[in-house]
Amino acid sequence: MALEDLADYGFSDDGPWVVRPKDLIWERGLGHIRNRARDSVPQLLNPHRLPPLGRLLAVSGRVGRTLAIWALLERRQEQSPRRRALAKRLRVDFARLGPTYIKVGQIISSGEGLFPEELVTEFKLLRDRVPAESFDHVRKVVEAELGLRLEEVFLHFDRTPLAAASIAQVHAARLQTGEDVVVKVQRPRVSELVRDDIRAMAWLAPKLIGRIPIAALANPPALVELFAETIVEELDFRLEAQNMLDVAKVLARTGQTAIIIPRPHPKLVTRRVLVMERLDGYAWDDVESMNNAGIDTAAVLHSGLVGFMEGAMVHGVFHGDLHGGNLMVRPDGRTVLLDFGITGRMNAKERMAFLFLLMGSTTGDVRSQLRALRDLGAFPPDTNIEEVFIDLGLDRPMVDPTTLSADALLTELRELTKKLMGYGARIPKVLMLLVKNLMFLDGSIATLAPDLDIIGELELVHTEIAARHGEQLASEMGIDMRDAVFDADAMKMSLGVDPSIESLTYRDIQDRRDTIRRNLESTRTRPSLRRNKSPKK
Repeated sequence: MALEDLADYGFSDDGPWVVRPKDLIWERGLGHIRNRARDSVPQLLNPHRLPPLGRLLAVSGRVGRTLAIWALLERRQEQSPRRRALAKRLRVDFARLGPTYIKVGQIISSGEGLFPEELVTEFKLLRDRVPAESFDHVRKVVEAELGLRLEEVFLHFDRTPLAAASIAQVHAARLQTGEDVVVKVQRPRVSELVRDDIRAMAWLAPKLIGRIPIAALANPPALVELFAETIVEELDFRLEAQNMLDVAKVLARTGQTAIIIPRPHPKLVTRRVLVMERLDGYAWDDVESMNNAGIDTAAVLHSGLVGFMEGAMVHGVFHGDLHGGNLMVRPDGRTVLLDFGITGRMNAKERMAFLFLLMGSTTGDVRSQLRALRDLGAFPPDTNIEEVFIDLGLDRPMVDPTTLSADALLTELRELTKKLMGYGARIPKVLMLLVKNLMFLDGSIATLAPDLDIIGELELVHTEIAARHGEQLASEMGIDMRDAVFDADAMKMSLGVDPSIESLTYRDIQDRRDTIRRNLESTRTRPSLRRNKSPKK
């Protein structure tokens, strides 16, 4: 029965219902709803309006107390145990502060390589270990949204959720018509709380400019804007259901059969409730079970890389929040994508910029990469690319960061940050989602294929996509990817690795990162000269 929709969508082969556009009653008027959600962001970000004072005081009091204790008692002892303790206290604070800060923590948890390791590890617990709402609350939301008693819709509804996260929690259930489903239910008052928090953040962010060293380059107001743009659409599950269909369409159009999407129900989707097909599988990091089932985990990783890159490159649509909690692997080796609240969408200009960014990275054309970053919004439109190229020292051979002393490495990082700030560099939403996904896939190599030759895998992905979509991309770019030579040496040099090295596995990359981290650790734990200086006689 389900074969009818497989020509248009990347779904499972034997779904519980067929998705036909004419039957999707919840999809009517969604274009207007999506635009209205986006248009609400500037109002939420107006820094001249007074924030909700009660919420601001609650957040400042809880997080401020934790940071004050660290600054007064522990800052001079930044060994790993101390930082782990701070990360744990912050995680507890964020969980108690509710949906907005849980979501912030989830974003941090998927930023391996971008945020401190202790913070990433601790905040991963915010993905699905969040206190659940009572079943009475769940029942009230479901019945209010569907306009029917729970028992009129569901033959069975598990009182204990499968998982509870920031915006919602999910329950296993069975419809009166017999289909096994998953029901995503929004937390009560979450929309109001999120909007209050964004107003408070927007009021506070300008006051943090230049005051927090790690936030200097990030630009706190720009980060709040980025967060607001991302989360407002998550508050309407009808938009998420449409995101599911749009990504499923991309999978079908690109011929990607190794990744599938659950079917949203044609009728049981509202602003706060989303009923979808139930699909089961192994956890993304359960390598032992996958190996026992005969699943090639390296092939799973490869299909993930290709699927993500194809969606972004060819159609400008991609899942925007890849992490272990949003992925499962079926016994047949196919990957299931879950949770489409955050979905990346690039307009024509952004997609072309992304294509040239990738082309520049695989061929070693640094100027092309800088121009692409500018077109993606990372630099102001009038930025002189040649000036940036020279000023950042990109006209000189790359230096292996593992060969630098701790002081030299810190000096390089400070100078780079200062220069980028001078050019008005920022991280626009689509670039943040792209980078975050690539960082997740990079980290997945350690789990699924630690001995994989990374350079060889990137060349394979480049070649495969060029062969499948080269004609279309050539007509759009004016450059045929099939004729573009993958420059492995340039890729190695961009990582600060000697081109003479034949292969580069994830273990090699991790060893290099550990060396750099140890060098930086030595500057944090090194006693200051002032404290060691002998008192004057």
